[in-house]
Amino acid sequence: MLKKGSFLKELVSRFLSDEVPGLSAQLSYFFLLSLFPFLIFLITLIGYLPISQTEVLNTIEEFAPGQSMQLINTTLDEILNDRNGGLLSFGIIATLWSASNGINAIVRAFNKAYDVDESRSFIVARGMAILLTIAMVFVIIVALLLPVFGKEIGVFIFSNFGFSAEFLTIWNTLRWLVSGIILFIVFTALYFVAPNKRLHIKDGLPGAFAATLGWMVVSLAFSYYVGNFANYSATYGSIGGIIVLMIWFYLSGMIIILGGELNAMLYKRRTIG
Repeated sequence: MLKKGSFLKELVSRFLSDEVPGLSAQLSYFFLLSLFPFLIFLITLIGYLPISQTEVLNTIEEFAPGQSMQLINTTLDEILNDRNGGLLSFGIIATLWSASNGINAIVRAFNKAYDVDESRSFIVARGMAILLTIAMVFVIIVALLLPVFGKEIGVFIFSNFGFSAEFLTIWNTLRWLVSGIILFIVFTALYFVAPNKRLHIKDGLPGAFAATLGWMVVSLAFSYYVGNFANYSATYGSIGGIIVLMIWFYLSGMIIILGGELNAMLYKRRTIG
């Protein structure tokens, strides 16, 4: 049996030697670049779907810090008030390019974790990043649609048995479970496909589970901290919302990379023995 101390010591060593803080900063930059094009695309697209802009923003608000939500709402209102026919096309192109840059940064981080070089050509690597981005967009849209249809079906079924009030309590719990499952699927795909190494899908499961749990806990804790203790606007003025958003993205990037480091560490221990 491997000792807990040696496990944590190796993980901390990887955290420092693989420059996880620096790579997380890169990811936060690309996340910020892709956020608004993605939201433009998503909110323009919902005109064709049975969900509203409010439901999209409420889903984000469950995890995002309060000050950053003010920034997101204000910026989206400014953009969408100036909307035109090419907004959906712009959103698709800008989202694919910006988000694929973020995926490329994740690929570099995972390759470093597994100690492998990127041998795939630029076209193959970029194509994979774009396909992963499209897959994630699809999963996010499904994640947004599930609560809508699930709630309607649930209310219909439970109301027939006179349990509509109890259902709302159950539903609020299920929404968190569904969010966790969607995140787990996204992270598993990312940890399986992104590294330039032949892996089995089960090799991505430990990191995906840790990243899902870690991201949800850290996001909620950071949101609570910002809402109750920190006042970034007092320090940074009008850009306080951007600072909060960048810190949230930085922490998110760190958790994603640490999940990859955990998978790489466990893989190495299994294969070397």
